[in-house]
Amino acid sequence: MANRLEVLKTYKLYIGGQFPRTESGRYYNPKNSKGEVLGNICLASRKDFRNAVVAARKAQGGWEGKTAFNRGQILYRIAENLEGRKKEFIDLIVLEEGLSNSKATDVVNGAIDLFIYYAGWADKYQQIFSSVNPVSSSHFNFSMMEATGVVGCMNTSNTSFLTFVGAIAAIIVSGNTLVCLANETAPLSAITLAEVFQHSDLSAGVVNILTGKIDELKSHFASHMDVNALLLNGQGLDLSEIENIASGNLKRVRHWDLSKNVSSPYCIKDFLEVKTTWHPIEQIGGATAGY
Repeated sequence: MANRLEVLKTYKLYIGGQFPRTESGRYYNPKNSKGEVLGNICLASRKDFRNAVVAARKAQGGWEGKTAFNRGQILYRIAENLEGRKKEFIDLIVLEEGLSNSKATDVVNGAIDLFIYYAGWADKYQQIFSSVNPVSSSHFNFSMMEATGVVGCMNTSNTSFLTFVGAIAAIIVSGNTLVCLANETAPLSAITLAEVFQHSDLSAGVVNILTGKIDELKSHFASHMDVNALLLNGQGLDLSEIENIASGNLKRVRHWDLSKNVSSPYCIKDFLEVKTTWHPIEQIGGATAGY
């Protein structure tokens, strides 16, 4: 059948633990460096983005409320499932990023290792970044770290699968939830990773993945009043433009360029807030007691 037309796979969005088609009904067909069409990719709309934020907000309290040990277990389970599908992801990265098989293998192995790395940090970053503070009054003063809340992440067209995974793991390990826009020109591995999340005990809505045009969605990511922080992952965006829009609700904006080391506890700290508590001290018979 020499005239047979190839049936391209349609890759859906990942919102609230489900795989809906874009409400706009629009798709695009990115090509790799060889001119091969990668598939039918959803062009997410503002409505899709808003739906993802609602799902992330709904999931955030329950996800942060899990024990750190449990969040670490779930990240480790993601690594286990990604290991089981390693060959599939290697083939996807060879196809969309144009890497050799050996380099694509290194990328996927690195992604698996990143999930394990951050799983190990789940119950340790508090001890590193929290503190007991000296004060001159009769109080104990403690500073502890809390999740920022709902984080938006936009990945530019020069980000790799490894950087994408590092951002996800670093953001969610502390209890944040995430709305992520995949690399516009290499979205296959990102949206396929959603299938791994779906079978890894990750609560619905913790990670939401959109595909589409960054120029269409960047202002919505920056202006949405229920997005607490924003990560610009990669190069090519006008940072001042994004920061001006995000200032409308004092949204924290972080930028990770291509030289960023994505395996660092300071990547977790980028999306933590400091809560300081004052605890009075009572003097009882010459002894000090807190109450």
